[in-house]
Amino acid sequence: MWIDDIIGVFSPQAAFKRKQARIAMDMMARGYEGAKTGRRIDDWITSGNSANAEISSGGNRLRERSRDLVRNNCYGNKAIEVFVCNAIGEGITAQARSKNDKLNEKIMEAWREWCQFCDADGDLDFFGLQALAARAMFESGECFIRFRDIGFSNTMRVPLQLQVLEADFLDTAKTTKGENGNVIRQGIEFDSQNRRVAYWMWPQHPGEAIVGKTSFQSVRVPADQIMHVFRKLRPGQYRGVTAFAPSIVRMRDLDGYDDAELWRKKIEACFAAFVVQNNGADGPIVGNISRKGNTAGGEPKKVEEFRPGMIEYLQPGEDVRFGNPSSDGNYESYERVQLHAIAAGLGITYEQLTGDLSQVNYSSLRAGLLEFRRLVEMLRSHVFIPKICDPIWRRFIDRALIAGVINKADYAVSWTPPKFEMVDPLKDAQADTLMMRNGTLTLKEAIARQGYDPDQQLKEIADTNKQLDADGTILDGDPRKTAKSGMVQTEPSGAQTNDNSNNSQE
Repeated sequence: MWIDDIIGVFSPQAAFKRKQARIAMDMMARGYEGAKTGRRIDDWITSGNSANAEISSGGNRLRERSRDLVRNNCYGNKAIEVFVCNAIGEGITAQARSKNDKLNEKIMEAWREWCQFCDADGDLDFFGLQALAARAMFESGECFIRFRDIGFSNTMRVPLQLQVLEADFLDTAKTTKGENGNVIRQGIEFDSQNRRVAYWMWPQHPGEAIVGKTSFQSVRVPADQIMHVFRKLRPGQYRGVTAFAPSIVRMRDLDGYDDAELWRKKIEACFAAFVVQNNGADGPIVGNISRKGNTAGGEPKKVEEFRPGMIEYLQPGEDVRFGNPSSDGNYESYERVQLHAIAAGLGITYEQLTGDLSQVNYSSLRAGLLEFRRLVEMLRSHVFIPKICDPIWRRFIDRALIAGVINKADYAVSWTPPKFEMVDPLKDAQADTLMMRNGTLTLKEAIARQGYDPDQQLKEIADTNKQLDADGTILDGDPRKTAKSGMVQTEPSGAQTNDNSNNSQE
């Protein structure tokens, strides 16, 4: 502008600052709308804290409130059951994959035996511990699994057990610098390269009633004895956040709204009629006829509590008008919208959260389930298998080698998660058959989709076929003997017949 030119003659520095300010204002005007300030978003308070700072300040309260929702809110309990049943179900099973078949048999024999007695508390098997750890992670955001080395016994040839611990066992108040130079943040000890080297754990749950003389001091546990199970959502994050975090306030408000609506309905049911005095609102009640339930002083007793079907005697000059309470026609629609938002925050579908299938058809239901299953598969691949299954398998192999159960350590393993139930079994089976025929799906992959170990399943099929052939039995579903239409297959007529057929065609 010409004013800047004039100022620049006398003070170039002032003109330069004016130009800089003008450019900055122009950039703000053309920048992101979400970064602007104004009347619409002046009340939008944000934070630039790190993930760990946010968890340190609000993690404990989030965990306590999510647990309360699971205990006392029907939708909260349903949500966590949906997650655990779909992610873990009957359990993620292992299959040794070394190149030595005899070694695989020994490993699997010891593994199946160990899975039955691996719980340090003695209540669950290995698959039950998977479900317990998954439930604790969804509910509290994180949990810990501690390795417990035990002595040898007849039932435990591999001296190893597991103990699932809630997030409360971590001494999160311990944030300091250790004597060895390591840094302790929220109860987790890191070395100079920011690697976890230890966890500071309480000897018992801090919310447990202390029985006897127990020293309530956190104990240093080496990191190789602890599996920290949580979903990492931000770079640098070293603790977990509950899956209920985005929906806690909305679920609480909806619960309060339901209670208020229930009380409104109760009060409406109790108001059968209203009494109107004809002598004026402020005038005295005329007549000497006493009302039933007069006070000790003879004054008419005021009605302060209502009950269904109640009858009140009237004074002279009083009239009765029957109540006709108005209904809230928006209750169901409002409830549905809020539950949709809660389901979105939890990462599940509205139908899974509520059990309401009145608004869906086959296509929409299938589309919603496919999206949810992708989330579950991601959690299996990024959390449960690498953070729980693989470390336990490696520890088991090491302890089995030390105990002399196996003579060689081979950590090769494959994990088979439980199958997803088919929405339409016939269509899904036909799709698998078509993909196997055109080569885009192998038989082993199709078997794994059903939650079975492919090698074990194929072995059982081979053994069954041998027995059927020995007995001379032909099943309608045996593709070796019958066609797709159910007709018995015939052997090829031979090359001579084919040649004659070709000559006749010529």
